[in-house]
Amino acid sequence: MENIKLFESKRVRTHWDEATETWYFSVIDVIEILTESSIPKRYWTDLKKKLTHEGSQLYENIVQLKFEASDGKKYATDCLDTPNLLRLIQSIPSPNAEPFKQWLAKVGYERMQEIHDPEISLDRARESWQKSGRSAKWIQQRMTGQETRNNLTDYWKESGVQKSDEFAFLTNIIHQEWTGLTVKNHKDLKGLKSQNLRDHMSEAELIFTALAELSTRQIAETDKAKGVAQNAVAGKKGGKIAKDARLALEQKTGKKVITQENFLPPEKSQKNLTN
Repeated sequence: MENIKLFESKRVRTHWDEATETWYFSVIDVIEILTESSIPKRYWTDLKKKLTHEGSQLYENIVQLKFEASDGKKYATDCLDTPNLLRLIQSIPSPNAEPFKQWLAKVGYERMQEIHDPEISLDRARESWQKSGRSAKWIQQRMTGQETRNNLTDYWKESGVQKSDEFAFLTNIIHQEWTGLTVKNHKDLKGLKSQNLRDHMSEAELIFTALAELSTRQIAETDKAKGVAQNAVAGKKGGKIAKDARLALEQKTGKKVITQENFLPPEKSQKNLTN
Protein backbone atom coordinates (compact mmCIF):
# COMPACT_ATOMS: atom_id res chain seq x y z
CA MET A 1 0.00 0.00 0.00
CA GLU A 2 1.71 3.16 -1.24
CA ASN A 3 1.24 6.40 0.68
CA ILE A 4 2.54 9.93 0.71
CA LYS A 5 3.49 11.17 4.17
CA LEU A 6 4.40 14.75 4.94
CA PHE A 7 7.29 15.91 7.10
CA GLU A 8 6.99 19.67 7.59
CA SER A 9 5.12 19.94 4.24
CA LYS A 10 7.79 17.90 2.41
CA ARG A 11 6.62 14.63 0.91
CA VAL A 12 8.02 11.21 1.79
CA ARG A 13 6.88 8.29 -0.35
CA THR A 14 6.16 5.28 1.83
CA HIS A 15 4.87 1.74 1.54
CA TRP A 16 3.08 -0.25 4.22
CA ASP A 17 3.65 -4.00 3.89
CA GLU A 18 0.56 -5.56 5.46
CA ALA A 19 2.03 -9.07 5.53
CA THR A 20 5.01 -8.07 7.69
CA GLU A 21 3.43 -4.93 9.20
CA THR A 22 6.46 -2.91 8.13
CA TRP A 23 6.87 0.64 6.85
CA TYR A 24 9.29 1.25 3.98
CA PHE A 25 10.49 4.77 3.16
CA SER A 26 11.98 6.22 -0.02
CA VAL A 27 15.64 6.86 0.77
CA ILE A 28 15.94 9.65 -1.80
CA ASP A 29 13.04 11.57 -0.24
CA VAL A 30 14.56 11.26 3.23
CA ILE A 31 18.01 12.37 2.04
CA GLU A 32 16.50 15.37 0.29
CA ILE A 33 14.87 16.43 3.57
CA LEU A 34 17.96 15.85 5.72
CA THR A 35 20.54 17.38 3.37
CA GLU A 36 18.35 19.88 1.50
CA SER A 37 20.41 18.83 -1.50
CA SER A 38 19.20 19.75 -4.99
CA ILE A 39 20.67 16.45 -6.24
CA PRO A 40 19.78 13.86 -3.53
CA LYS A 41 20.34 10.96 -5.96
CA ARG A 42 24.02 11.86 -6.31
CA TYR A 43 24.35 12.30 -2.54
CA TRP A 44 22.85 8.83 -2.04
CA THR A 45 25.14 7.27 -4.65
CA ASP A 46 28.22 8.72 -2.93
CA LEU A 47 26.95 7.74 0.52
CA LYS A 48 26.31 4.13 -0.55
CA LYS A 49 29.91 3.87 -1.75
CA LYS A 50 31.19 5.35 1.50
CA LEU A 51 29.10 3.02 3.68
CA THR A 52 30.11 -0.04 1.65
CA HIS A 53 33.78 0.95 1.96
CA GLU A 54 33.33 1.24 5.73
CA GLY A 55 31.87 -2.28 5.86
CA SER A 56 28.30 -1.24 6.57
CA GLN A 57 25.61 -3.90 5.95
CA LEU A 58 23.02 -1.23 5.20
CA TYR A 59 23.30 -1.71 1.43
CA GLU A 60 22.19 -5.34 1.74
CA ASN A 61 18.96 -4.28 3.48
CA ILE A 62 17.78 -1.99 0.69
CA VAL A 63 14.43 -2.95 -0.81
CA GLN A 64 13.44 -1.64 -4.21
CA LEU A 65 9.80 -0.65 -4.62
CA LYS A 66 8.07 1.09 -7.49
CA PHE A 67 6.98 4.60 -6.51
CA GLU A 68 5.32 7.26 -8.61
CA ALA A 69 7.64 10.10 -9.61
CA SER A 70 6.77 13.70 -10.50
CA ASP A 71 6.23 12.71 -14.14
CA GLY A 72 3.43 10.35 -13.12
CA LYS A 73 5.40 7.21 -13.98
CA LYS A 74 6.53 4.56 -11.50
CA TYR A 75 10.20 3.77 -11.04
CA ALA A 76 12.12 1.31 -8.86
CA THR A 77 13.20 3.26 -5.78
CA ASP A 78 15.64 2.37 -3.00
CA CYS A 79 13.72 1.97 0.28
CA LEU A 80 14.56 1.09 3.86
CA ASP A 81 12.46 -0.03 6.82
CA THR A 82 12.44 2.05 10.00
CA PRO A 83 15.39 0.41 11.87
CA ASN A 84 17.67 0.62 8.83
CA LEU A 85 16.52 4.14 8.03
CA LEU A 86 17.49 5.20 11.55
CA ARG A 87 20.96 3.75 10.93
CA LEU A 88 21.17 5.73 7.70
CA ILE A 89 20.16 8.96 9.45
CA GLN A 90 23.09 8.53 11.84
CA SER A 91 25.40 8.73 8.82
CA ILE A 92 24.04 12.07 7.66
CA PRO A 93 24.90 15.23 9.61
CA SER A 94 21.73 17.29 9.61
CA PRO A 95 19.82 19.64 11.93
CA ASN A 96 16.68 17.83 10.76
CA ALA A 97 17.90 14.44 12.00
CA GLU A 98 16.30 14.55 15.45
CA PRO A 99 12.95 16.02 14.33
CA PHE A 100 12.84 13.40 11.58
CA LYS A 101 13.46 10.57 14.06
CA GLN A 102 10.55 11.84 16.14
CA TRP A 103 8.41 11.99 13.00
CA LEU A 104 9.30 8.36 12.19
CA ALA A 105 8.23 7.28 15.66
CA LYS A 106 4.94 9.16 15.26
CA VAL A 107 4.24 7.51 11.88
CA GLY A 108 4.84 4.06 13.36
CA TYR A 109 2.73 4.75 16.45
CA GLU A 110 -0.20 6.09 14.42
CA ARG A 111 -0.13 3.05 12.13
CA MET A 112 -0.27 0.68 15.10
CA GLN A 113 -3.26 2.62 16.42
CA GLU A 114 -5.01 2.32 13.05
CA ILE A 115 -4.41 -1.44 12.86
CA HIS A 116 -6.00 -2.00 16.25
CA ASP A 117 -8.79 0.50 15.62
CA PRO A 118 -9.46 1.25 11.90
CA GLU A 119 -11.92 3.96 12.94
CA ILE A 120 -8.92 6.12 13.92
CA SER A 121 -7.70 6.14 10.32
CA LEU A 122 -11.11 7.29 9.12
CA ASP A 123 -11.23 10.02 11.76
CA ARG A 124 -7.80 11.32 10.70
CA ALA A 125 -8.82 11.36 7.05
CA ARG A 126 -12.05 13.17 7.87
CA GLU A 127 -10.21 15.77 9.94
CA SER A 128 -7.68 16.34 7.15
CA TRP A 129 -10.42 16.86 4.55
CA GLN A 130 -12.29 19.23 6.86
CA LYS A 131 -9.16 21.34 7.31
CA SER A 132 -8.83 21.45 3.52
CA GLY A 133 -12.28 22.98 3.24
CA ARG A 134 -14.24 19.97 1.97
CA SER A 135 -17.96 19.96 2.62
CA ALA A 136 -19.62 17.35 4.85
CA LYS A 137 -21.42 16.01 1.79
CA TRP A 138 -18.17 15.62 -0.17
CA ILE A 139 -16.46 13.89 2.75
CA GLN A 140 -19.31 11.42 3.10
CA GLN A 141 -19.18 10.61 -0.60
CA ARG A 142 -15.38 10.24 -0.48
CA MET A 143 -15.57 7.79 2.42
CA THR A 144 -18.42 5.81 0.85
CA GLY A 145 -16.42 5.58 -2.36
CA GLN A 146 -13.39 4.34 -0.44
CA GLU A 147 -15.44 1.54 1.12
CA THR A 148 -16.64 0.55 -2.35
CA ARG A 149 -13.04 0.58 -3.56
CA ASN A 150 -11.88 -1.57 -0.65
CA ASN A 151 -14.56 -4.16 -1.35
CA LEU A 152 -13.40 -4.37 -4.96
CA THR A 153 -9.70 -4.73 -4.10
CA ASP A 154 -10.59 -7.37 -1.51
CA TYR A 155 -12.28 -9.36 -4.28
CA TRP A 156 -9.26 -8.92 -6.54
CA LYS A 157 -6.95 -10.27 -3.85
CA GLU A 158 -9.19 -13.28 -3.27
CA SER A 159 -9.32 -13.98 -7.02
CA GLY A 160 -5.56 -14.10 -7.50
CA VAL A 161 -4.59 -10.49 -8.19
CA GLN A 162 -1.60 -9.70 -5.99
CA LYS A 163 0.92 -7.28 -7.50
CA SER A 164 0.57 -3.50 -7.17
CA ASP A 165 1.04 -3.00 -10.91
CA GLU A 166 -1.83 -5.45 -11.52
CA PHE A 167 -4.09 -3.40 -9.24
CA ALA A 168 -3.05 -0.24 -11.10
CA PHE A 169 -3.71 -1.93 -14.48
CA LEU A 170 -7.23 -3.01 -13.51
CA THR A 171 -8.02 0.35 -11.94
CA ASN A 172 -6.94 2.11 -15.13
CA ILE A 173 -9.18 -0.12 -17.27
CA ILE A 174 -12.24 0.78 -15.19
CA HIS A 175 -11.32 4.46 -15.07
CA GLN A 176 -10.60 4.81 -18.77
CA GLU A 177 -13.81 3.02 -19.69
CA TRP A 178 -16.11 5.32 -17.74
CA THR A 179 -14.22 8.62 -18.13
CA GLY A 180 -12.57 8.23 -21.52
CA LEU A 181 -9.29 9.19 -19.81
CA THR A 182 -6.48 7.21 -18.25
CA VAL A 183 -5.83 7.91 -14.59
CA LYS A 184 -2.71 9.87 -15.59
CA ASN A 185 -4.59 11.94 -18.17
CA HIS A 186 -7.30 12.70 -15.61
CA LYS A 187 -4.63 13.88 -13.16
CA ASP A 188 -3.03 15.99 -15.88
CA LEU A 189 -6.41 17.57 -16.64
CA LYS A 190 -6.68 18.61 -13.00
CA GLY A 191 -3.06 19.79 -12.78
CA LEU A 192 -2.10 17.09 -10.27
CA LYS A 193 1.31 15.49 -9.80
CA SER A 194 1.85 13.30 -6.76
CA GLN A 195 -1.58 14.08 -5.27
CA ASN A 196 -4.29 11.44 -4.91
CA LEU A 197 -6.75 11.88 -7.80
CA ARG A 198 -9.79 10.92 -5.71
CA ASP A 199 -9.01 13.63 -3.18
CA HIS A 200 -9.48 16.16 -6.00
CA MET A 201 -12.60 14.74 -7.61
CA SER A 202 -15.90 16.56 -7.63
CA GLU A 203 -18.89 14.98 -5.92
CA ALA A 204 -20.16 13.74 -9.30
CA GLU A 205 -16.78 12.23 -10.24
CA LEU A 206 -16.68 10.38 -6.92
CA ILE A 207 -20.19 9.02 -7.42
CA PHE A 208 -19.51 7.72 -10.93
CA THR A 209 -16.17 6.23 -9.83
CA ALA A 210 -18.00 4.37 -7.08
CA LEU A 211 -20.68 3.22 -9.54
CA ALA A 212 -18.02 1.88 -11.91
CA GLU A 213 -16.20 0.01 -9.12
CA LEU A 214 -19.39 -1.32 -7.52
CA SER A 215 -20.59 -2.57 -10.91
CA THR A 216 -17.20 -4.15 -11.61
CA ARG A 217 -17.19 -6.08 -8.34
CA GLN A 218 -20.73 -7.35 -8.74
CA ILE A 219 -20.08 -8.45 -12.33
CA ALA A 220 -16.80 -10.12 -11.30
CA GLU A 221 -18.58 -11.96 -8.49
CA THR A 222 -21.39 -13.06 -10.83
CA ASP A 223 -18.93 -14.24 -13.50
CA LYS A 224 -16.59 -15.73 -10.86
CA ALA A 225 -13.70 -13.83 -12.44
CA LYS A 226 -10.22 -15.12 -11.61
CA GLY A 227 -6.85 -13.51 -12.25
CA VAL A 228 -6.00 -10.31 -14.07
CA ALA A 229 -7.42 -11.17 -17.50
CA GLN A 230 -10.92 -12.12 -16.33
CA ASN A 231 -11.09 -9.20 -13.88
CA ALA A 232 -10.07 -6.87 -16.70
CA VAL A 233 -13.12 -8.03 -18.68
CA ALA A 234 -15.32 -7.39 -15.65
CA GLY A 235 -13.70 -3.98 -15.21
CA LYS A 236 -14.52 -2.97 -18.76
CA LYS A 237 -18.14 -4.04 -18.30
CA GLY A 238 -18.43 -2.23 -14.97
CA GLY A 239 -16.82 0.89 -16.37
CA LYS A 240 -19.27 0.92 -19.29
CA ILE A 241 -22.24 0.94 -16.92
CA ALA A 242 -20.91 4.13 -15.31
CA LYS A 243 -20.03 5.56 -18.73
CA ASP A 244 -23.57 5.07 -20.03
CA ALA A 245 -24.97 6.72 -16.88
CA ARG A 246 -22.51 9.61 -17.24
CA LEU A 247 -23.42 10.23 -20.88
CA ALA A 248 -27.14 10.13 -20.04
CA LEU A 249 -26.69 12.69 -17.26
CA GLU A 250 -24.54 14.96 -19.42
CA GLN A 251 -27.16 14.84 -22.18
CA LYS A 252 -29.92 15.84 -19.75
CA THR A 253 -27.99 18.61 -17.96
CA GLY A 254 -25.64 19.86 -20.66
CA LYS A 255 -22.83 19.76 -18.08
CA LYS A 256 -19.67 17.66 -18.19
CA VAL A 257 -19.07 15.30 -15.28
CA ILE A 258 -15.29 15.18 -15.83
CA THR A 259 -13.78 18.55 -15.00
CA GLN A 260 -10.39 20.15 -14.46
CA GLU A 261 -11.46 21.41 -11.04
CA ASN A 262 -9.32 20.46 -8.04
CA PHE A 263 -8.78 21.35 -4.40
CA LEU A 264 -5.20 22.54 -4.76
CA PRO A 265 -4.35 25.68 -2.78
CA PRO A 266 -4.27 28.76 -5.02
CA GLU A 267 -0.84 29.77 -6.20
CA LYS A 268 0.53 32.86 -4.58
CA SER A 269 0.35 35.72 -7.02
CA GLN A 270 3.65 37.25 -7.97
CA LYS A 271 3.73 40.98 -7.35
CA ASN A 272 5.28 43.15 -10.01
CA LEU A 273 8.07 45.16 -8.46
CA THR A 274 8.77 48.58 -9.88
CA ASN A 275 11.72 50.81 -9.16
